[in-house]
Amino acid sequence: MSDHGQPAADAARPLSGYRVVELCSTIAGPVCARLFADFGADVVKVEPPEGDAARNMGHHDQGVSLYCASMLRNKRTVCADLKTPGGLAVVRGLIARADFVVENFRPGTLERLGLGYDTLSRDNPGLILVRISGYGQTGPYRHLPGYGAICEAVGGVRHLTGDPDRPPARVALATTDYLTAVYAAFGAMLALEHRRRTGRGQVVDTALYETAFSMLESVVPAHARLGVVPTRQGPRLMNTAPNSLYPTRDGSWVLLAANNDAIFSRLARAMGHPEWAEDERWATQIARGKRVDEMDAMVSGWTSAHDAAEVVALMQAAEVPVAKVYSIADIFADPHFRAREMLVDIPHPVLGQVTLAGVVPRLSDTPGAIVEPGHERGADTDAVLRDWLGHDPPAIAALRAAGAVL
Repeated sequence: MSDHGQPAADAARPLSGYRVVELCSTIAGPVCARLFADFGADVVKVEPPEGDAARNMGHHDQGVSLYCASMLRNKRTVCADLKTPGGLAVVRGLIARADFVVENFRPGTLERLGLGYDTLSRDNPGLILVRISGYGQTGPYRHLPGYGAICEAVGGVRHLTGDPDRPPARVALATTDYLTAVYAAFGAMLALEHRRRTGRGQVVDTALYETAFSMLESVVPAHARLGVVPTRQGPRLMNTAPNSLYPTRDGSWVLLAANNDAIFSRLARAMGHPEWAEDERWATQIARGKRVDEMDAMVSGWTSAHDAAEVVALMQAAEVPVAKVYSIADIFADPHFRAREMLVDIPHPVLGQVTLAGVVPRLSDTPGAIVEPGHERGADTDAVLRDWLGHDPPAIAALRAAGAVL
């Protein structure tokens, strides 16, 4: 492992000592780099003078981007203008001293800036370049812009999302961006293992549309062999019942998942209808899958006569998978999230305190940590130029005067 003098707070985290340059905007790239930062890497986010567009997303409190307080946590931020020779030289200097670069420009942009991998690896042969784009670095669509939602449409996910009698629905969260970030970080760790063996870095090419498409793993062979073209199922699991959302007396919804015959038998007893498990119309998963509407109506009739908490308690006692459909308010009230450190209160220089989502995954011996919330644009420019590049105050002042850094 390379050692660049990380702060003591990072010493126990598994990526302590590694350096990452983030050249990213919006979601997938910054989240990928945040995973590095959560586990101890010294991540330097390079932003243009106007800042990352993500700073304008989500909610703000006293002028602070609450989204960026989390997505940019544990990172240092440098503001450099890549349109100036001085700003470009600063970034090249940082990359020459980095283990990883994470970027999500449109393919070809790095090359136009003189930052293509062939060029960068001459100075830094162990460099691992993690590239995130809509359609990948090759292929006829490589030049097209693509956000996660666009690539969900191309990747087949949007076609399967929503209710069958309505147009395809939008997922209310950036699921494809977040999964792409995980794929990209996993690729980076594979490349790091290869570098450990050979000393050579490489390029990790991660495409948003391929992330979306990868979730159709079960659909691909079925279409190739049988011509199956699945469509939207709403809250149901295809050919399985009961596995859906069911209304409750207090206006909530619960999700019940009786995915095999043993669970269904327990569910039927808990509902006071043990005979369901003996009736040939309902006794087997295959039989229930042929009568999904009837089965769901039976279960809905029962859940509608009970409050959500009562349904959950009865089903948990019967060892039937169940959950109330939580809002974020429900999550904050649930002790399990606090017990698992999924809601973490962190000091904030402006807000006093901010609550952030916890670190995933959990490691038993070398866990990740949230050390500090995201910094404001360019807050660490001087410190990084000093620590990484060895610049003294006059050199930094000259770069600032030339508009290379802010």
